[in-house]
Amino acid sequence: MNIDLMAPVGSYEALAAAIQAGANSVYFGIEHLNMRALATKSFTIKDLKKIADICKKNKVKSYLTLNTIMYDQDLKLMKKICDEAKKAKITAIIASDISTLEYAKKIKLETHISTQANISNIEAVKFYSKYADVVVLARELNLNQIKNIIKEIKKQKIKGPSGNLVKVELFIHGALCVSVSGKCYMSLAQYNKSANRGMCLQACRRSYKVIDEETGDELRVENKYIMSPKDLCTIGFLDKIIQAGVSVLKIEGRGRHPEYVYTTVKVYREALDAIENKTYTKNKVKEWTKQLESVFNRGFWQGGYYLGKKLGEWSGAYGSKATKEKVHIGYVENYFPKPNVAQIIIESCKIKENDEILIIGPTTGVLQFKLQSLFVNEKPAKEAKKGDDLTIKVPDKVRKNDKVYVFSKKEKLQ
Repeated sequence: MNIDLMAPVGSYEALAAAIQAGANSVYFGIEHLNMRALATKSFTIKDLKKIADICKKNKVKSYLTLNTIMYDQDLKLMKKICDEAKKAKITAIIASDISTLEYAKKIKLETHISTQANISNIEAVKFYSKYADVVVLARELNLNQIKNIIKEIKKQKIKGPSGNLVKVELFIHGALCVSVSGKCYMSLAQYNKSANRGMCLQACRRSYKVIDEETGDELRVENKYIMSPKDLCTIGFLDKIIQAGVSVLKIEGRGRHPEYVYTTVKVYREALDAIENKTYTKNKVKEWTKQLESVFNRGFWQGGYYLGKKLGEWSGAYGSKATKEKVHIGYVENYFPKPNVAQIIIESCKIKENDEILIIGPTTGVLQFKLQSLFVNEKPAKEAKKGDDLTIKVPDKVRKNDKVYVFSKKEKLQ
């Protein structure tokens, strides 16, 4: 099964986590010309070569997002980024602005068409095929529409610049925006921070009252979060997406933490393997959903627009509904490879036997395990607190200054 599972990357820790978990490709932004410029500390042009080298070493494709609206003052930087991306041998860019598409075509830089282009029909695919070998379809399409577009691509033999048939890329998990394919002007209108320039302040995620302007009466609504959709989750019908002929599966979340990247990629990798091995079952879907619920989410819309379900899947709360939260307790002071033991400096809280631990670092990625035993001052102990000389056995290599967290359950938001 030749499916490209694409992971979001907003840091070197997330990049390592994506590779660990089994991503075929990663996508990331640099500078301010990407749609998550405000949500995460973006990489810079100087990071391109390092990212490309890490990906090449691990046989993972690298995709650079250049998907904001471009103004005249942006064109010089946009061209410089494209030039440097080609020089660094980044696999492709993801873009929608015609200025970016034209320049990438001119320098023969591979391109994916961003969902911001709102491609919803076969004629739009034909138009963009002169620029790109991969198109991300609009999120508002249902599976029948997607299947028909892919069928027509094959029937009409629509090819991209490479001479190969155009491939279809689809979002399979993560945040959904109330606007059409991410084209939103609410943040711009209220705060002069344009979502289409990567500066969204997510005004739609807040609670609102609905008031009749003529009478002044407040309308009664069950949910104050009337513009904040639940997150998309396709784990329960991933087989149908594959059957529709989709080639690239994209997880949303460049502003998320490394454990989110690790967990979502790992779950969807296992699901893809299960589909291929014909071991994809309802029981597995139930377990995978639990794992996905443990990291950042606003509740899940199991199907999104793809299954043609009615609207009304609103989050009902601000922020995450994750069933677990991580608490920072310290960092790795030393690692001893032969016994596979890490020395931990505890800065806050306590750590005890059977705690679920996360160790996160730019090279380590995400190491998640249950603490079987611990030693304080070289003696067996049940728990350790701030100031103790703690050593623990770890399942894999960690590095000095990696951050250590306790990953524990929390009550769901109502």
